[in-house]
Order: sequence, then C-alpha cells, then structure tokens
Amino acid sequence: MKPAPFAYVRAESLDQVFDLLDEHGDDARILAGGQSLMATLNMRLSAPEILIDINHIDGLSDITSDGETLRIGALARHTQVLESADIAKMAPLISQAMPHVAHQAIRNRGTFGGSIAFADPAAELPAVSRAIGARMILQGRDGTRSVDANDFYLGLFETAMQPSEILVAVEVPGIADGERTAFLELARRSGDYAIVGIGVQGRIDGGTFSDMRLVFLGAGDRPILASAAADALNGNPHNDETVAAAQAALDADLDPMADLNGPPEMKMHLARVLTKRALTALAA
Repeated sequence: MKPAPFAYVRAESLDQVFDLLDEHGDDARILAGGQSLMATLNMRLSAPEILIDINHIDGLSDITSDGETLRIGALARHTQVLESADIAKMAPLISQAMPHVAHQAIRNRGTFGGSIAFADPAAELPAVSRAIGARMILQGRDGTRSVDANDFYLGLFETAMQPSEILVAVEVPGIADGERTAFLELARRSGDYAIVGIGVQGRIDGGTFSDMRLVFLGAGDRPILASAAADALNGNPHNDETVAAAQAALDADLDPMADLNGPPEMKMHLARVLTKRALTALAA
C-alpha cells in the first residue's frame, strides 16, 4: 500500500515550522527520522495534508554536557546516542537500552526525540526517560517549556506536547555516584518491540536498596513507574525475600493489556521474571 497524497516542506527554521503548524494544525506531521511515520503513512493509518521536514534545522541533533546535565537533541540519531561517550558515562541506562532499539538500519536513521515523542508504550526510550528522571524540552512560538518525564506520557501514544509545539531536546541529570542501572527486555526476535521490558536505576549500599526506580515497557498504555515495587525494595536488603516482595508488589503497579504477544497474565509473569533478573544484575 502507498500513502495518500501529501505536500512536503523542508523547513529551514523553527519559526517556519511554527508557521506551518499554525496554518495546517492537525493536518500537519513532523518528519524527523521517519521510522514510525513512514510505516503509518504507507498503511494509511496517517493521512496528513503536509509533512514538515525538520532535519535541516541547525542545532537539533547536538549532544552536549555541562558535567552535571546532558542535553540530547531531538534529532540525534539512535546510532549517535549509542556511540556517545558522554551518554555512556552520565546516563548509562540509555546506553544499555539502545542496542535493543530495532535494527541497525533503523538506528542509523531513527531519532532519539522521535521515539520519545511517538510514545509507544512498548518502546525502550520512553521507559528509560522515566527511570532516569529526564525532562522534555518543548518549544513553541511563545517560548520553551520543560516537562518532567513523569508528566509527559499521558496514555497510548499520547503526550503533554501541544499541537503547536515540537520536542527540541531531552535533558538528563547525570547519574549520581553510587547509583547502578540495569535494562532487560523480552522480545520474540531481536529488534522486535518488547513483549515486556524493565529499566532500573538505584542504589545498593551495604547490600541495602535505596532510591530505586523501576519502569516497565510493554506493561500498560504508557511507560509504568512501579512505585509499589520500589517501596518494597527501599531500605531492605538484597535477598530472596525482598525480591519476592517487590515481585508481589507489581500487582499494585501494573495492569498490562492483552495484545498479539499474549494475555495480561503472561505479561505479569514475565514482568516478575525480569524484575528478579534486573535486581540480580544491579547487585552484581
């Protein structure tokens, strides 16, 4: 199947992007990496009047650091993110998740910001952004605002971004001394969307958990922060009893939907399995 007819504009500035968004409203789509958009166009799940190509706007693909905070431009390609020494040092959970993002051909073209903005609940980067406390930098004609990752994902493919805004960057606090990370997922084939996945960041000081953040992908209509599981871990020793308590607490955190991969009961079982594996990796 081929896409419905559409107009195409190669934007040269953000002002031009905002002019086009004002003019076309919901009939416009932003083209960045296009790895999700092109598929929906070809299947006619999307039929915009116009595509606004932002790939030639300066500064949107930069990865910078001031030593405390990373700023990852929305147009940074997945491969660029995977190869960044600053990201590996300051946000290792991102580096651990990146090899699970699709295939090399898609990582060469797909963008960090595109995955965040698309907000697929089975995608790696939205979940990781919650686990590391990222902030989304949204820009519109009237200025720029910052939205915490915890407030950004509103539902299935739904975010706090307004129709007149675009995501220009993601800011990430550098990992604190003593914090550890782990990322795991289960998929039918390498490169497929995860059936269930987990990103974890936190501390194990003297064998005791603290400051734990567990975020699941593929387990709800958005990346799910498992606060009850974290409460079961914090202040308790890393042992079988504590891990079992965290696994049991997932009943209060997760409400996975049935999909082509299987029923909710299967996803809950896999979430518990991954929780144990991730906590074991964290303590290693």
